[in-house]
Amino acid sequence: MSTAVCTPWGSNYNHCMDRTLLLVRHAKAGGGDGGGDVDRPLTELGYEQCRVVAREITGIGLSPDVALVSTARRAKQTFNAMAASADWQLSAELLSELYSGYVEEALEAIRSAPPDCSVLMVVGHEPTMSATAYKLAGAGSVPDAVTRVRRGLPTAGVAVIQVDGLWEGVGFEPTILRWVLTPLA
Repeated sequence: MSTAVCTPWGSNYNHCMDRTLLLVRHAKAGGGDGGGDVDRPLTELGYEQCRVVAREITGIGLSPDVALVSTARRAKQTFNAMAASADWQLSAELLSELYSGYVEEALEAIRSAPPDCSVLMVVGHEPTMSATAYKLAGAGSVPDAVTRVRRGLPTAGVAVIQVDGLWEGVGFEPTILRWVLTPLA
């Protein structure tokens, strides 16, 4: 079993945010079992990463209200493992565009979040999750976090983004990349 720990890149854990976007790369997956890329399952390490990152998200006072998740098996397993570990009581909305799309499709999905959602989790793939986080790293973003997403999110990495406006304005209005959580094995 892994002895993974979470390392935040950036600071300001106590910053009060109107809305928070959690962009999550799926956890470590194994090879396909005959079903192709979309059917790749999480490994034991992947499940450990989910437990660690879910604990860290909860530890900084965040709990998603809405989850948008890729239709790939590993993304669904990532969300389910994180939700079970943190006792989040919500189900995922599965979106194929988070599997096959890129930044603009991810932004469109984010913009569709209900206005009363305060914490939105999006579980997807690389390079889309880090490219989306990088695009949303506006003025005031933590430099270490920006550097981290520019390099790409590791498996189970989470970019935490402050959204001061409405979800429908994400990508058009200023947002701030506050930190990146990464499980280390």
